[in-house]
Amino acid sequence: MGKILVTGGTVFVSRYVAEYFAKRGDQIFVLNRGSRPQSHGVTLIQGDRGNLGTVLKKYNFDAVLDITSYTGADVEHLLDALGDFGAYILVSSSAVYPETLPQPFTEEQPGGPNSIWKAYGVNKLAAEEVLTRRVPGAYILRPPYLYGPMQNLYREPFVFECAEQKRPFALPGEGKMKLQFFHVEDLCRFMQILLEKRPENRIFNVGNPETVSVLRWVQLCYKVVGAPLKTIHMGPEHPQRSYFCFYDYEYTLDVTRQTALMPETKPLLQGLQESYAWFRDHREAVVRKPYEEYLSRL
Repeated sequence: MGKILVTGGTVFVSRYVAEYFAKRGDQIFVLNRGSRPQSHGVTLIQGDRGNLGTVLKKYNFDAVLDITSYTGADVEHLLDALGDFGAYILVSSSAVYPETLPQPFTEEQPGGPNSIWKAYGVNKLAAEEVLTRRVPGAYILRPPYLYGPMQNLYREPFVFECAEQKRPFALPGEGKMKLQFFHVEDLCRFMQILLEKRPENRIFNVGNPETVSVLRWVQLCYKVVGAPLKTIHMGPEHPQRSYFCFYDYEYTLDVTRQTALMPETKPLLQGLQESYAWFRDHREAVVRKPYEEYLSRL
């Protein structure tokens, strides 16, 4: 049984991570402001990570799972506040890759500004750079779109709701744009592998080896709900983010390093089934966007 610090611990990825390792029998501490309900079986360390003082100094952690660092300053503040710790895993983002690089993106390619992700990607890269400089043995994970139970973003929940209402779904163009996903449980499984095997590589793209078209993804979401799908094909005169839950940006990650350590990932249909089962009982947790409002004005 390990003693693990999870930053965050109350929303989607960080909450799922905390509960996953707690169910394994690890002693889980979550670092957050204490303003939201906490998961069962975790210990809250209440604090603002921008002003932690000495709240963490008395603890010795076997691992730090940093889910909520979005800037270099976030990492600096946490490292300054920590006492002794063993492994450190940072969940970064595939947004660190400039869209001008050849695809699929590999871990050897340099990070840099991306015109789609803008400050988010630049800040994530800065977080990586601070961590690599201060903790050379730390692990960095670069996922594509994360999904699964506890999803609070209006992505698959939006499609589920359209399917429940048996509404035609508005697709960008012909729906051929490719997306790459990674189930949050697979993210946890891979973290567990890193903590157990301690591989030599330090940076990992993580994700399903295969991509899926937007149309296929919507088809699977409607299938999970059990609704027939009719589509409306939207032209370029409609800003994609006004009616759809992903940017007009197609990219692919090379996950060869991940696959060598974890050959299997959860099938997308199974993952969406799990997502929908959770969503039906937690609709209030989703942060909705006005896609329907835009479509209703057409």
